[in-house]
Amino acid sequence: MTAMSLATAQSAVPLATAAHTTNYATIIISVGIVFVIGAVIAVVVSSYFRLQGHRADAVAMASYRKLAEDAVANQQELRGQLAQLTEKVQAVEKLMREVG
Repeated sequence: MTAMSLATAQSAVPLATAAHTTNYATIIISVGIVFVIGAVIAVVVSSYFRLQGHRADAVAMASYRKLAEDAVANQQELRGQLAQLTEKVQAVEKLMREVG
């Protein structure tokens, strides 16, 4: 080998090893960015479904509230009817006492 070919061969070796070095900082930063973006997407999706759950609960609660209002109205109507029946029974009892 000539001196020129030896110099070229020796200078090629460090370049070849320099090309094969791994830059761990770049890999860690890239993976970290992907992880952070994934975590943000997961939080957004989780928050969205939690919001949808709360909306469904609010609709159900409104239905229960309406049902409770209807029950109170029906109960008041039944109390009025019961008061009328009580008056009629008392009138019949009074009539029976007067006759008997």
